Amino acid sequence: MSLLDSIHSPADLKKIPREELPGLAREIRQMIVDVVSKTGGHLAANLGVVELAIALHYVFDAPRDKIIWDVGHQAYTHKILTGRKERFSTLRQYGGISGFPKISESPYDAFSTGHSSTSISAGLGIACAKRLKNERAKVIAVIGDGSMTAGLAYEGLNQAGDIHKDLIVILNDNELSINHNVGALSSLLSRTFSVKYLQDFRKEFGEMLRSLPRIGRDAYQYAKRAEESFKAFVTPGILFEAFNFEYFGPIKGHRLNHLIDILRNIRELDEPVLLHVTTQKGRGYAPAEKDPIYFHGVGSFEVKTGDRLSDKQPHPPTYTEVFGNTMVELAEKDEKIIAVTAAMPEGTGLAKFSHKFPERFFDVGIAEQHGVTFAAGLAVEGFKPVVAIYSTFLQRAFDQILHDVCLESLPVTFAIDRGGIVGEDGPTHHGLFDLSYLRILPNMIVMAPKDENELRRMMLTAINHPGPIAFRYPRGHSVGVDLDKTITPLPIGKAEVLTEGDDVLILAIGSTVRDALSARAGLEKQGIFATVVNCRFVKPLDIDLIFELAKKIPRILTVEENVLQGGFGSAVLEGLMDRGLAGLRIKRLGIPDTFVEPGPIPRLRSLYGIDAGGIAAACKSLMNSK
Repeated sequence: MSLLDSIHSPADLKKIPREELPGLAREIRQMIVDVVSKTGGHLAANLGVVELAIALHYVFDAPRDKIIWDVGHQAYTHKILTGRKERFSTLRQYGGISGFPKISESPYDAFSTGHSSTSISAGLGIACAKRLKNERAKVIAVIGDGSMTAGLAYEGLNQAGDIHKDLIVILNDNELSINHNVGALSSLLSRTFSVKYLQDFRKEFGEMLRSLPRIGRDAYQYAKRAEESFKAFVTPGILFEAFNFEYFGPIKGHRLNHLIDILRNIRELDEPVLLHVTTQKGRGYAPAEKDPIYFHGVGSFEVKTGDRLSDKQPHPPTYTEVFGNTMVELAEKDEKIIAVTAAMPEGTGLAKFSHKFPERFFDVGIAEQHGVTFAAGLAVEGFKPVVAIYSTFLQRAFDQILHDVCLESLPVTFAIDRGGIVGEDGPTHHGLFDLSYLRILPNMIVMAPKDENELRRMMLTAINHPGPIAFRYPRGHSVGVDLDKTITPLPIGKAEVLTEGDDVLILAIGSTVRDALSARAGLEKQGIFATVVNCRFVKPLDIDLIFELAKKIPRILTVEENVLQGGFGSAVLEGLMDRGLAGLRIKRLGIPDTFVEPGPIPRLRSLYGIDAGGIAAACKSLMNSK
């Protein structure tokens, strides 16, 4: 029987002798590679923290002790060790286990995470709550080095150091991005100085120095400066010491003996501690070690080679690729165009732009709020910044969009990738709120294209517009239409009538237009004739056209891949009510008041009735209503 077969909880893990743990790590890596090769998922980061997850559960007592995995895509080993091994093959599948920590899924998941940089703040809140309830438990926040670019992480560090609550922060440095001074001396010092009796001696010695008559305070300050100078020479910890954290590291994150020793030492400390651990993305799987960026978030692949599994059918380019190529095309003609992204140059399609125009490309790191205000600064000086961010991540910068961009109507373009349902990453990644949260902002224009050619036209429209403007587009392959050789802008606020019919009026936006046309074709065979409108703009809505059509066709269906509350359908209702048009039968299709689970995009769109079948059924329901 393998070591992994014997583990059903962390209690089973603790029974395994330390010398056998490296073998367990190999088994876990093999399981992760095998499963992710079939389900897709975040591979490289998870392979990098196998030993760290083992050590944490070997030393600490979860779920009494709380382990918070920051961005969440480091938690696969944690899930395997905490009773979800048998269900791990359902990872990211409809009805299966989530690809991220989820409170409702397991008591071992201390906090639900999908975005980055929340672990320190959440961990501090949990630590304070434990103290208020007089519960003795350790709280451990595992945060990646990329997440340390976000201001939220430093806000958490600042308060933790200020109120001096017991909290362990583990910085998983898998790119050596904070400091390259990683060596045997630094690792030895951290493991040695973290021993409790040496920490106690350090504090007692400091108190003794301070108590010396006349020279006590000066002697203490001299000793403290000497200690800090020595630490700064061998470690990068002076930044964290400034936040009143005890810093240890860097320590190699794949040496289980070292990890267990230092975790046992810092477990005994009753103060804020930061442990700096260096790991390798993709550890133990050669293709992921070679290309950790590709294997960060990957679809199904062939285990032996790492090659992506393909259906071998030709596909049109993705919307992301069309966006990236068009950005280069437009920037070649307009030197004022600037590209801004938040740690996603490849994911947003801007890698080609960054190589072609390096001086006009800015990756601000995982700092969406800063990125938006940074773009506003560029706009003030006459440039045309294009902020390319996934829909779900742009939510973090809502206040900056409102106050720093819209208030003065600055010409910042928001290119919102992954608008709508995105698939197996689930509720933290679906982009189902942008139409609602953007259309309420004064001066903002909001668009969504029906296909890739219209996306290009919207991009030029946005670049030429003298105020804030946003366009959202879906994940995945585009429709496959021909692209105009010369891009022409769209008239702002004007919709497009695609088909005519007297029975039902279908008002669609973005990705739902194609399904509306498919539904219309099927309905026609049943003797139901629909007018289909590609509305293009959520704001300003072409209410003049809609009003005139509604007077002739009182059965109206709105379709959007967005939440119904405050979305496109709500805009139509508001516009028609303001015009005082009565006697209408209106049905809205979209996402109800819920968070959408993980699953294949076609299945989820069908589940919520926003595919061709759902649209056709809704039209027939309207026809049967009085």
